[in-house]
Amino acid sequence: MKRFIDFSISLILLIAFMPLLVAIAALVRTKLGSPVLFRQTRPGLNGYPFLMYKFRTLTDERDDKGNLLPDAHRMTRFGALLRKLSLDELPELTNVLKGDMSLVGPRPLLMQYLKRYSIDQARRHDVKPGITGWAQINGRNLISWPEKFKLDVWYVDNQSFRLDVKILILTIVQVYKREGVQQEGHVTAEEFMGNKENGR
Repeated sequence: MKRFIDFSISLILLIAFMPLLVAIAALVRTKLGSPVLFRQTRPGLNGYPFLMYKFRTLTDERDDKGNLLPDAHRMTRFGALLRKLSLDELPELTNVLKGDMSLVGPRPLLMQYLKRYSIDQARRHDVKPGITGWAQINGRNLISWPEKFKLDVWYVDNQSFRLDVKILILTIVQVYKREGVQQEGHVTAEEFMGNKENGR
């Protein structure tokens, strides 16, 4: 049933949002250059890798040695706006359509983190990753990574159609209010997982 709902809703949304998707793609191409889509391998169900799609939000600015500048230096107002409104996530609907992701589930992080999760945290991969999830409507970037992982595992143990509907509705409300998008001094996944690996 969940797969049927995911497929149906993602297909309807892709068709409904097609003019918006085309407009964003054109703006990304004009303001940030090519490629328009950001592609990255992420862990899916049971940690199996898949290629996730998002709209590009960073430029390709490099230093004198040809190395990419830090993300903060490559972020433009336009890219920040896409992230703030979660419009950069829209291409993930194609991942849902393909069956790599679900509309609701733990957010997929990087493949390199797979070996760094505790046994309990790794259970977040017992379900398909989602565009939004229980952690996203309960603080998003305003809560710590350990708290996010606990919320992800809670979702795995308590997932239901009713809960998914609740999460989707609250996600729409949260995006509209622009709540929990960012927090000054917020620790990134890379920083947290790196510290965890180093025992700090």
